[in-house]
Formats: sequence, structure tokens, C-alpha cells
Amino acid sequence: MPTSDAATPVVSAFYDRFPYPGDPLQDGPPPGYNWRWCIDSASAFVVGSLAPRLEEKPRLWRILDAGCGTGVSTDYLAHLNPGAEILAVDISAGALDLARERCRRSEASAQVSELRIEQRSLLDLEGEGPFDYINSVGVLHHLREPAAGLRALAALLKPGGLLHLFLYADGGRWEIHRSQRVLTELGVGSGAEGLRLGRELFSSLPPSNRLRRHHEQRWAIDTAADANFADMYLHPQETSYNLQRLMAFVASADLQFAGFSNPEVWNPARLLSGELLERAQSLPLERQWALIEDLDPDISHFEFFLSKGPLGCTSWQSDADLLAAAGERNRCLWGWPGVALLDADMAPLDLGADGLALMKGLEAAPAGTALGALDLGWSAGHQAAVARRLVEQRVLLPVVPAAA
Repeated sequence: MPTSDAATPVVSAFYDRFPYPGDPLQDGPPPGYNWRWCIDSASAFVVGSLAPRLEEKPRLWRILDAGCGTGVSTDYLAHLNPGAEILAVDISAGALDLARERCRRSEASAQVSELRIEQRSLLDLEGEGPFDYINSVGVLHHLREPAAGLRALAALLKPGGLLHLFLYADGGRWEIHRSQRVLTELGVGSGAEGLRLGRELFSSLPPSNRLRRHHEQRWAIDTAADANFADMYLHPQETSYNLQRLMAFVASADLQFAGFSNPEVWNPARLLSGELLERAQSLPLERQWALIEDLDPDISHFEFFLSKGPLGCTSWQSDADLLAAAGERNRCLWGWPGVALLDADMAPLDLGADGLALMKGLEAAPAGTALGALDLGWSAGHQAAVARRLVEQRVLLPVVPAAA
């Protein structure tokens, strides 16, 4: 296996010892859903609409899972994107053994047209693209040269395609970085002894100590699995970013920032109210984000979408345009069909009687039926208002008319 990044051998050996993520194996499909790994949901989130289907079949996406680890993301990608072609790669043979077993037990291969799980570096995939969607969660920040990794992924992305990334943030990792430096200075290593002494560090510090309190209050559950603890505190190669460096990093690969995939975190209304909120909302978006970064020192990561080239976005403010569009139900909903659901983020959602009626009417109609053509006995204005609310709730994914 080629090793294009200086950190590859040591990082590969680390994940052979501690295959990550440490989610348990189980029979059957993965539990629930993650809309960021459902490409229809992600595309509609970013651009506001879906492209029309050529036939009444799933969209046949080409997907790269770059740094798949033990296969949690690969499993979801297969089950949430039926018919897709998926290439999942990782540098750790130990992690890939678990990924293959996870996908075997979930019958992931039966969901897609092709599933390849291979020991390869994301830096050595020339000739494999282009991909409609690339998922690389928690990977680039473990390269010695993350910018080279981003350029490699950008070269594999189809124009108009989406790249989903997760990178560490400086602010919320202040205590983690200090703990890492302490363990490094004490020479505990990144093996079983390091794991033992790392856990002993937090149990032996005084209960009032900030590092101990931060670990126990915020990370103890997440790091209960040994692999997760090691990944957080013992990793031999790690980079983190602030917002300014993140945007420069994105620009270095000539990619477009297409939005945070946890947008609620970057909404000023989460932290401010009244006149302060009004002042914050009057700022350009990037300055709003910088304000939130300063206000919330617990933000420990950035998760976001990038695109190759600008994307045309649709806001659906025009009733006529919305009623001329077709639509599909977001597959990332819990409790359908029903009025009371869990939405794409697993939050409670009440569709209301009209919302349920429109979605049931849409599913009963032939594929490609315009929203305005659904025979619900409503005025055009009411039909558009109900549809727009469903779009805002991310229950209804509008489909642009084929001729548009």
C-alpha cells in the first residue's frame, strides 16, 4: 500500500491497536439514520432541491468513504443510498476487518450496486473518480499535511458534487490539548500502557481540577470505549483549526464552502436574544460565525459541506415555482406515516393534519407529479403554504421540474 503522507505508518499502526470508531457490531441495518450520509437529504439541505430522476428508480450515486475506519459511516451510506456504488478506504487493516464484518452482518452489499472496502490511502486514489459524494469524517486532521489530503479529495469530486468533512476545532479542545501534552510529556505512549495511565490521570487529579471536570462532564461517556479514549487523548498525529484557518484551508483546494452540517450550532439565536441578537443577525454570515466561535468555547469540531464550483440554490419563495415542482419525502424521518415524527435531527416534529395529508397525497401520486397537481381540495395559496412549511421542516424535498 503506498504511503503518501509521512504520518501514515504510525497512524495506521495506532488504529490497528485501537480500531475506531468503537461502535459495537450488530446484526441488521444500522440504528436510525444520519441525514448527512443520505445524499438526497444532504443535497436538498445544501441547494434546496433535488434533480429529477430519469426513471422511477433510486439515484445511482458514486460515493467515496475516505477514511472509513470500522465502517460505521460505510454501513449508513449503503443503507441510506440504495443502488449506489461505494468505495470505502482506510489505512488500517485492523479497522477494515471490523468494517467488513459490520457490513457483512448488516447485509450492506445487498443495498447497493457495488461495495468495495479496501486498504488504501485517500492520497492514492487517482483514477477512481469522479464521485458525486465524498465522506471524510475525522480523517484529514490526522494527516501530517492535511492540505494535501484536501487537494486529493477535491481532484476526485465531480463538478457539482459534495464533500462532507469533520475537522477538530481549537476552542472546544483546549482541555483535550492540555491533557494530550501532559501524557506526551510523561511518555505514556499510545498503546495499552498509555490507555491505562491516561485513564488513571483523570481519576487521580483532584475532583476540582478543570481537566478532570471537563473530561467527566463532557467526554466520559463518549470515551467509555477504549478505542474512543485512545483516539481522543493518545493519537500520535492531530491538527485542529479555528474558523479563519478553516476557511483558508478550504480555499487552498479551490473548493466552495457550502454550509455547516450542524447549522443549529452556528445560529446566533442559540446564544443571544433581544437587541444583541438583532445586531448579530445584521452581520454578514462569516462574521456571525466568528461571533459564535468567540461566544461558545465548547465548539470542539467543524462539520461542513464543500462543493467543486458554485451551486445554484433554490429558496422556493415563489408559490408558482413551488407548486410546479415535484417532491419526495425525506427518508431520514422516524415514525412515518404519522403526524408526530422525529425529524432529520431526531427532534420531535408535528406535521399537522394538512402536512400529513399533503405528504400522503404526494406518495400516492405518480412519481414526478407537481405539488400543485395534487388533488387536496385546497386553494393554490394554501397548498403552497403547507408545502413550504414541509420544505422548511425538511420533510418534503422539492424536485426541480425536468425542463428547468
